[in-house]
Amino acid sequence: MRKKPASKNSQSDGVIRIISGQFRGRKLPVKDVTGLRPTTDRVKETLFNWLMQDTRDATVLDCFAGSGGLGFECLSRFAKQTCFIELDRQAAQQLNSNIATLKLSNAKVINDNTIDVLSRKNEQAPFDLVFVDPPFRQDLAQPCCMLLEQNNWLTNNALIYVEVEKELDFTAPQDWQILKEKQAGQVLCRLYQRNEKVS
Repeated sequence: MRKKPASKNSQSDGVIRIISGQFRGRKLPVKDVTGLRPTTDRVKETLFNWLMQDTRDATVLDCFAGSGGLGFECLSRFAKQTCFIELDRQAAQQLNSNIATLKLSNAKVINDNTIDVLSRKNEQAPFDLVFVDPPFRQDLAQPCCMLLEQNNWLTNNALIYVEVEKELDFTAPQDWQILKEKQAGQVLCRLYQRNEKVS
């Protein structure tokens, strides 16, 4: 969940708030990492209204996890498991700390480059729900989604949430259907469903 570069004068760490589920109201610390700004509660509430019936028992992949706000929200709503991918070492350490704070045994963090991770063929079970919220203006959303599609990261009818800058010319893989779409300021939010054609 990276958006705009953080202020150079900002030295204090922040928090994210879990808005519903078993950890409702819990606040988790977030490292003040340049370029990281958690998805706003307003956007998060819209998203999880869209996903109301889809988080329980889901296997979740949070790409470019940042604060982990979306992945933790799923875990609060009884997702089966969540995997966070985050490149920044401090942010990844904070994710692990927050997992320990919540005493979660069904969450793990991969401290690595998301594109590098997704470039490898997934040998584990594919994911039901994936969040793609990359740093803005680095053209990462499209290659990320193509790799998810190509390398066995998605179940046949997976849901994929993509959050990008509104001016980005983003094209989803061919078999992805838009279920929901919303513009919030400079941000374009879309929820896709994968409809793999089984031969």
